[in-house]
Parts: sequence; C-alpha cells; structure tokens
Amino acid sequence: MKLSFIYGILFITLFSVRGYSEGFYDINTINKIEITFEQSNWDNLLDNLAAAGEERLIGKVTINGMNYDSVGIRYKGNSTYRANQVKNPLNIKLDHIINDQEIEGFGTLKLANVYKDPSFIREVLGYEIARKYMPASYSNFAKVYINGTYLGLYTNDQDVDKFFMRSNFGSDENARIKGEISGGFGPPTGTVWAYNGADTNNYSNYFALESDYGWQDLVWFLDTLNNKTEVVDKVLNVDRHLWFLAFSNLLVNLDGPINNPQNHYIYKDDNGRMNPIPWDLNECFGVFTSHQTLGNLNTSGLQQMSPFANLNANNFPIISKILSNEKYKKMYVAHMKTIIEENFRNKQYEARALEIQDIIKEEVQADPNKFYTYANFTSNIYNQIGGGGPGGSAIGIVQLMEARSNYILNLNEFKAEAPSISEVSHSPEKVSQNSDIMFTATVSNESEVYLAYRTKNNGIFEKILMFDDGQHNDGLADDGVYGISIKAASTDIQYYIYAENTDAVSFSPVRAEYEFYNIKITGDLVINEFMADNDTFITDQDGDYDDWIELYNNSDQAINLSAYFLSDKGDDPYQWTFPNVTIEAGGYLIIWADNDEEQDGLHANFKLSASGETILLTNSDKELVDQVTFLQQSVDKSTGRIPNGTGDFVDMEPTFESMNINSTTSVRSQIENSIVANIYPNPAKDEFVISSEQTIQKVIIYDALGINLFEKIINNNKAVINTTNFNNGMYIVKIETQDGNSISSKLNIVR
Repeated sequence: MKLSFIYGILFITLFSVRGYSEGFYDINTINKIEITFEQSNWDNLLDNLAAAGEERLIGKVTINGMNYDSVGIRYKGNSTYRANQVKNPLNIKLDHIINDQEIEGFGTLKLANVYKDPSFIREVLGYEIARKYMPASYSNFAKVYINGTYLGLYTNDQDVDKFFMRSNFGSDENARIKGEISGGFGPPTGTVWAYNGADTNNYSNYFALESDYGWQDLVWFLDTLNNKTEVVDKVLNVDRHLWFLAFSNLLVNLDGPINNPQNHYIYKDDNGRMNPIPWDLNECFGVFTSHQTLGNLNTSGLQQMSPFANLNANNFPIISKILSNEKYKKMYVAHMKTIIEENFRNKQYEARALEIQDIIKEEVQADPNKFYTYANFTSNIYNQIGGGGPGGSAIGIVQLMEARSNYILNLNEFKAEAPSISEVSHSPEKVSQNSDIMFTATVSNESEVYLAYRTKNNGIFEKILMFDDGQHNDGLADDGVYGISIKAASTDIQYYIYAENTDAVSFSPVRAEYEFYNIKITGDLVINEFMADNDTFITDQDGDYDDWIELYNNSDQAINLSAYFLSDKGDDPYQWTFPNVTIEAGGYLIIWADNDEEQDGLHANFKLSASGETILLTNSDKELVDQVTFLQQSVDKSTGRIPNGTGDFVDMEPTFESMNINSTTSVRSQIENSIVANIYPNPAKDEFVISSEQTIQKVIIYDALGINLFEKIINNNKAVINTTNFNNGMYIVKIETQDGNSISSKLNIVR
C-alpha cells in the first residue's frame, strides 16, 4: 500500500506528537482577563513580593466571563519586569489554593508584556513554527485589566507544566528542570550544559528544579554529555535536540541556550532521555544581539550568523558535544533545511506574520502602555526599528530571515546533495497482530537506508538496515527500491525512513522523528473506551461515580487476563495486576479506576486524570498490548474507539459495556494552521455544504461503524451534499483534495 499524507479521524497514516491546541489558546481568540485585588495598593504589594521571591498576592480572576476565586498572582520576568512600569509580565496560578481550578486543563497562565518586540508577534509566531518540529507552548493574546484599569495587550503563553508534559510526553512525574540564571553564570562564565562535578549545589546558579526531584538526574546527564559523549544517545533525545538547536540558531534566538544558560526547559522522558523544550521567545528573530563568542552582532552579523556557531566552543557542550559528531551534524543540517523550506523559502512565515498582526492590530493601537508606537508595530515585520522603545532596537523579521535563509542555503554543507526518498509503502494494507509487515522505499543517491520504527507512543525508535538486494521484498537487486520486513506486535507501529550518504542525510517524512508514519494494528484485546471525569453518568456497585476503563475482546476466543497489568504511568507499566478474570470473545470488561482495591469487583490502584495522561495495558509476559494517550476530558463524556474495537479514539457519548456508536461533533482541520475544508451547517438537516481553498476531488461519507455509504466526484472548490436519504445520527465525512491531502470530520444529521 502506498502511503499518502492523510489527516483525520478514521484514516490517519501520518502522525506527530502534538499537544492541546484549541479553545483558550486559539490564535484567533483574544482573551479577556480581569484581575481584582481587595488591596488598592496591589502594584506596590506585587513589587515587594517580586523583590522577596516567589510569593503571590491573592485575587479574583475573570477569564472571558468565567470567575476564578483565590487565585495566586505575581509579577514575573527578569529583563521585562520593572518596578516603575505599569505593564509588567504576570504569572497567574488559578489552582494556587483551590485544587484543580483550571481553564481547559491549564492551571497556570504566563502573560508576557511584549517589552522588546515592536512587531508584537515574535513570541506567537516563534512558538507556532517550533510546534511543527518539537513540543512547544501554545501562544496567543490577552487583554488584561486589574481593578478595572486596562493595562494593555499581552502575549498569553502556555506554561511548561505537568499538563504540558502529559500532553507531549505521556508522563509528568519525571525530572523537569528550567534553565534559569540566578546569582551569576557560575564557572566558567557563560557555560551552557557543562559538567561541574558531582555536587548538585554547583548547578543552582543556572538551573531551577520544577519537579519534586531531579537534581541527580541532571548531574548524571551532564556528566554523560561531557565525559561519555559516545553514549549520549542513552541520556539525550538526540534527534529532538537537533531540531531544537536548528530552530534556535535559524531564528537567531540568542536569549536562549545556544548563547545563554537560560530560557529553556529539560524534561526526562520515560525512556530516561532528556528533552530540551523552548521557552521565552520574545527576543527571537534577532532582537537579542550579544553573542558570547561572536560579539555584538550588527544587521549583517545577525543575517549571516553561522549555523555552526559555538561548534568548537568548549563552554557550549550543548552544541559542541553534539555537532562534533558528523552524523548528528548532517542530521542537524537536514532539519534546518526542512524548517527553511517549509517556512521561509516559501515566504509562509511572512504571510503568517501579517495574518497574526491583522488579528491584533486594533488592540495594539488601543494599548495604552505599549512600549513602541503603532507605526513601529506595522513597520517591524519588514524594517528595523531603532531605539524607540525601552527594549531598544529590533531588526525587521523579513529583513533578517530573507537574507539569512539565502545565506544558509548557499553554504557548502546545505548545498550537498542529499538522498532522495519516495514511494514509501508497507504491505499488507490491513495488519493484524503477529503478521509480517513488508516495508519498501525508493531511494537514490544513497549509501545506506534504514527503517526506524517503534511500537510504543513516545518510545525510542529502533533503526534497522534496509536492503536493495532482491531478497527483502524489494523487487530487483540494485533497482533503487529498498525493503525490509518486521513482525507486527499488538500495538500500532510508528515509523520513518532514514537515508544517508557521505555528505548529507534525508528523512521521510521530513519532520521525523517528531512526525512519522503510522500502521494500525488490530489487536485481540484493546482499550475500547474510558471516562476520566465521571460526575453523574454511572456509579459502581457502591454508588460511587468513579473513573472507568472498558476493554474489548476483538477475537473469537475468550482471553484470560490473569497476571495482565493496567497502568497510568509510563515508567511503571505493571502498576495494577489483574486477578484471575476472563473476557469472553466479543465481550466487554469494565475496570474502575478509583484507587480503592478494597471494594468488590475490578478496582485498579490508580485514578485517571481528567487533565490527560496515558493508559497502558500489558500482558502476562510483560509485553505492551495496547495504550492510549489522552488530553483534557469533558465532564460525563467518554473517549472511545470508532469503529468499535478497531478505530481511532474520538470524544463520544458514553456507551459503557456496549458497542461504541456515537460521538460528539467536531469539525476542524487536523493540519495545523491550515483550513483544508469547512463543512456547514453542522448539525445538518437536508443538506450540507463543503468549501475549500483547494480543489475538492472526492467526498466520501461513512457511518459510525466505518461503512462506506456515499461517494461523489466533485472537482470543484465547493460541493452541496443532499442528506435526505440519511438517518439521524453521526457520520464521518472524508474530503480528498486534488493535491493529495485528505481530512475526515464528524457530521451530525438531525431532523
């Protein structure tokens, strides 16, 4: 089967690890945040608390009309905070006193005052680009009032907290460390990720621990990076790190760890590897100009800053210990080329910058405390702004990136001819547990080709060599078609193709490892449905409204679950052991996730988090059978597979120990920042309309069980579909566009 880039609900073949993206952080939404303090001298109190440390002033917050009581608020920021200025950055902790007081799962809000950015959009645009290639915060804008006084327009940045970790890594209890300067850089001056001995106290000047533990994890990591670099891949997600370095260098984000020890996070995933996470992008696109080894950069210095800056700097092991490896360096070049091609060479970033400015232009003009003029705002996309604001000069974004992209692409390392990968496919089309899967790819200008695959979300990809010898289901020998086979396990397979030659490397898909191809495996035993916020839907035998997990047996044989395991912790997959219980063929089994094993029946020793986490099912041989990672859950709504037992997970009306047949309506593009098609009205009565910026080639309608009910060739940008012959209920509408993209959306028909 040839793979296509399909996005949707039932037919996904290209996946990436993404966090939460709608609602409160919707880029088209300007939130209104109103803070009320009982004290009239609140500004003086906040200044005093900022000078003293981390304490907060308690107030009431109203967000888009919703009230939150007993909220903890403080000023934040180093260079952007001033005791004598009106518009200071804010840290708002909704759950400071009241546990689980959140907005859509977010407990802490980070509001930046746009101190050093005349364009107002550097942070929002920077995060938006970063999210295509790595876990990064969502960011939009908010109007902020305190005690009835309008302070101005802020950027609203998602906190890198436990919810962020669950959303992007499937866990939240491992070491989470922030790069943060306090009390000087420490020896040697300006060092980033150096090893300064076994004493954890040696690292407190430029790291802050944000988890319950982790100092020792940090020390072990830095020791390995600096002194045992040959095994650094055991303690660092190297591919993720290369994306991070490529993004940071390309966008000249010098107020981050490619130049300073601050403004980033490190998280230890369940594989024991550290993952860098970008933070505080208000000075990206060249606002911060002082480089520790290159000096103060002028316009041409910013435009032509080397993509290999600090490669040979001993006090920057974050770069030198990684890019000194020739393979890693070639991977870094490939990733930077991808970012350039997908955002800058095609001028997509310029169009997007103007779109974001258009969303906020009226609010910027009305901002009484902005640090630059409105003329600076409209000009800074293209032109350099002088020292007109307290933040100083700022190069134009297009002025920087147009010249910078051209400069980098003309370097010898970036002009090297990389392998070409095409015709990536696998067979058979439908894969069952323990069957053989054949992979093929057409590759040219290569010396070696690898299949990288994994069978666990957020796991480590294993690379195996592919062959063009006519003996690995690859066709004829030396025909440019490479092949290899593996045996399917019980969980979905995520994979990509990697090829290299002496001078360069290539990936397919090009955003790998963050994005990958996916093969759905139909397992005998699956997690079929779960509810993590059971308020009034159903009780257990003791009358308690507990979380629950439903298993389903797809096979025609009963399965005994004795010594199987269920868990919500990636680092402890054997958390709860099943007793001697059997699930019949085609049968359902409910496990109450209430952390109350003393009750009769199946009660696991953990609870589910409505804010999101991972559920794992493991067999008696300690092999992973199934898993699901979920985000914020709605009250009395479940998440289940549609079609029942085999489909993708969707939000739905709970069915509890019966076939999944219904789900809630959600019509949105699955391609970030791109509206592929609009469907309206939804719910529909007798007809609905599909409109798209791309030519619609075909429309297919499936029922909730995945049965094809309707197909129509369109070849137009608009289609009107008659639904008078359809019954009431939920349907899946698949839209195929002429350029090969596809999206599936839910449609309700109600009469």
